[in-house]
Amino acid sequence: MKRRTVLKGAGAVAAIAVSGGLTTGLSEAETVRRARGLAHGLTVLNIRRNGTYALGVKTDKGILMVPDAAKTLHMYAPTDIDDLLQNQDGPSLNALVDAALKSGPASSAFVKEEGIAYGPVVTRPEKIVCIGLNYRRHAQETGQPVPKKPILFNKYNTALNHHNGTVKLPVDLATKFDYEVELVMVMGKEARNVSEADALSCVAGYCTGNDFTARDLQYETGGQWMIGKTPDQFAPLGPYLVTADQIDPDSLKLETRVNGETRQSSNTSDMVFNSKQLISYVSHYVTLKPGDIIFTGTPEGVIQGKPKDKQVWLKPGDKIACSLEKLGELKFELV
Repeated sequence: MKRRTVLKGAGAVAAIAVSGGLTTGLSEAETVRRARGLAHGLTVLNIRRNGTYALGVKTDKGILMVPDAAKTLHMYAPTDIDDLLQNQDGPSLNALVDAALKSGPASSAFVKEEGIAYGPVVTRPEKIVCIGLNYRRHAQETGQPVPKKPILFNKYNTALNHHNGTVKLPVDLATKFDYEVELVMVMGKEARNVSEADALSCVAGYCTGNDFTARDLQYETGGQWMIGKTPDQFAPLGPYLVTADQIDPDSLKLETRVNGETRQSSNTSDMVFNSKQLISYVSHYVTLKPGDIIFTGTPEGVIQGKPKDKQVWLKPGDKIACSLEKLGELKFELV
């Protein structure tokens, strides 16, 4: 992992930049290490621009394009959300945002959200961990017992997708496509054998996700949950990552709408295993790293839970909208 180093005291650098006293950029060769930690009080996003990803911050003045603000203010800042998480550059980002909001010259770094192209909230996690049957009423609707321990499976990075994206259905392999709105936890610190009491302190933030699924691949090929869950584009995330200090993950309303019709409407309080229990449990088997993500399970209302004569599977042309309270609405279309 690349470790950049800069002048000590992110707040001091911000103050100098705002006053115009810092006139040169910060080099890789500088030897005094920055403060490390999680960002706080921010809503961040990855923006697709010029064939790569750029970090943005949602503010009352619009979307702050972080690389542009950093160049204008001659300050260091992480380039995208993965850089922010894996290098624990929260203090640097907070300092830059504070400086940009107070700076006249940085006003050009704010853009209207309507004009941006969203990227996946995280683009290069080391691990994508998913939890099955983690809502009581969802287990009941599918006729399965409430788990006594979390059920774990995985997705791969090729499944990552973004707000306003498309999911190309693999219709040559499957026909029973289903939605699953989920709270997604994004790790900001390494967690290994972490206690429940300390688990949430390792979370950088939360976002809206959809554990999109091909039910026939999941259940009709010998119980292959993984291949039913991780075809390309089957993990939309977004539009934002909201920092953990602003969210109670175990009391959030979540919904799914298909072509405008509400299909799922529940609350994360119905989770069998709450957020801190999931992180602690997973960390006893797998070390969680900054940038890793955890899909926490879906509530009742999925197509799989309906009587067989009422199961109308998703098809090309359907438009999906998922939302979590305080985290934003994730939209995508099936093609």
